[in-house]
Amino acid sequence: MPRVGLTADRLVAAAADLADEAGFENVTLSALARRFGVRDASLYAHVRGLRDLRARLALLAGTEMLDRIEAAVAGRTGKDALAAFAGAYREYALTRPGRYAAAQVRLDPSLAADAVALRRVLDVIHGALDAYGLEEPDLTDAVRLLRATFHGYCALEATGAFAAPRDVRASWDRAVDALHIALENWPREKAR
Repeated sequence: MPRVGLTADRLVAAAADLADEAGFENVTLSALARRFGVRDASLYAHVRGLRDLRARLALLAGTEMLDRIEAAVAGRTGKDALAAFAGAYREYALTRPGRYAAAQVRLDPSLAADAVALRRVLDVIHGALDAYGLEEPDLTDAVRLLRATFHGYCALEATGAFAAPRDVRASWDRAVDALHIALENWPREKAR
């Protein structure tokens, strides 16, 4: 019989907190069971195992991050939308490091197909970049450039890898400016 008060949602929320405190890689069923004062086996009434728990955590984190980005870009276009997108991305990555790491996990395609938030991702990203007039396959290439830049910058910043005395935020703002220029001048792929 499931423990009173223990639910899948509570487990995932606790896993998210644990990820932020100890790192996504340290989210285990044993660690989570200790938080609730139960045996590992008690968790199986709510999740199918570690893989299921981490997938649920990835969906939670992805949804949280997307909600923040969507709110930031609402009503903005062009460079303003790009800067808002970038700022919300960076803020989430730096303030929710374990959740951010979970959001980077590639989900099983069958699970991803059922996730409402993942279906919204393209709408939000494409809406933020709409002013640049990119069409496929250029749009996918541009999105990959943005993600790689944002992720790389945040990963380096989170580990303190930027040792130069220049303000890290000033460099971030310049990177966003450069991305805006790149998007405005995107080399369009010719139709084949």
